[in-house]
Amino acid sequence: MEKKIYSVSDITSTIKSLLEESLPTVWVEGEISNLKAHYSGHLYFSLKDSGAQISAVIWKSRAGLLDFEPADGQQIRALGNIRLYEKSGRYQLDIIKAQPAGKGDLQEAFEKLKAKLLSEGLFDAENKKSLQEFPRKIAIITSPTGAAIRDILNILKRRAPYLDLIVRPAKVQGVGAASDIATAIKEINEYGDVDALIVGRGGGSLEDLWAFNEEVVARAIYESKIPIVSAVGHEVDFTIADFVADLRAPTPSAAAELIVTDRSELAGYFMGLQSQMQRAISGNLNLLIQKVSSLQNSYGLRRSGDLINQYAQRVDELSARCEKAFLGQFSQKQVKLSNLAKRINSLSPQVTLARGYSITYANGKIITDISKLKKWQVIETEVANGKIESTINKLKF
Repeated sequence: MEKKIYSVSDITSTIKSLLEESLPTVWVEGEISNLKAHYSGHLYFSLKDSGAQISAVIWKSRAGLLDFEPADGQQIRALGNIRLYEKSGRYQLDIIKAQPAGKGDLQEAFEKLKAKLLSEGLFDAENKKSLQEFPRKIAIITSPTGAAIRDILNILKRRAPYLDLIVRPAKVQGVGAASDIATAIKEINEYGDVDALIVGRGGGSLEDLWAFNEEVVARAIYESKIPIVSAVGHEVDFTIADFVADLRAPTPSAAAELIVTDRSELAGYFMGLQSQMQRAISGNLNLLIQKVSSLQNSYGLRRSGDLINQYAQRVDELSARCEKAFLGQFSQKQVKLSNLAKRINSLSPQVTLARGYSITYANGKIITDISKLKKWQVIETEVANGKIESTINKLKF
């Protein structure tokens, strides 16, 4: 009997049919490794656990629908089919959709807590506190090392250098972060002498932002007597804290811009008021002059000398009233403008220094954390009329 000889293609095709037709669409959980983003837009990588690994692919049309950025070391859950790549005789998982492991559980917890707090009225508009138009002291609760605090401080310094700022460092990610944030909010409220409070952090994954989705943080925000601006993540990120807070800012930088008015805008506002007053006074004066001119040219004035004298006297009275009104209005506006200027000047850093305060620098930067200083380090202290250079002999914590 003649032997039947199979080609490699025949065998591979048979294996492909058996493999792909017998295995259903499955969910697979594993860690991404050797991720390669091809210029074509396809993603190639391996899914592994402690005992094995499998090749995987996400085609371009599906990669664009992912709501997260795959990365090496990331644990994911993937729905897909087992396929055999005949050219190499290697099987791989053809992924239909994927999500970070645990995201489904987190999203479910998010929606459950959101519904609970909504039913209790924690999101109601009538419970929102209004922010002061011109706050003088602001507290910030965030990580002391993240980009968020740098962005907030830079913008506040540029827009409103007269502000007093309190930074309460807090954990914003990981175990204990939610408890620390809630405690920080309560501490600032116990301190009390604050006009507004910014609570937030920079962007991250759903897991990274989860502290701001905890019930303990939501209730601390709701119970705060100080207006709170929530500034968590990027513009597309929404947390429970955003819904409870008195104002939600899309980013930490936006929070700094929303909470204070730029000093240049204030100056423009006052200049606009001054111009408006000048136009109003000038318009009234021109109107009165026109009336006087009309009276002077009237037929009645030309007809009778007596009538002329009466109208002349009336003109004098009107002129005096006009001058008095003009001077009175102008004086009032000058006093108001002077008071506003004094208020702005009283908030300047130089005035603060003149009251006996000082600012200490190390390496040209303001010292806000003593733990970053070293013994014998040279520091510089600025007072109202000069600067003092000194060397640290002892640090007290």
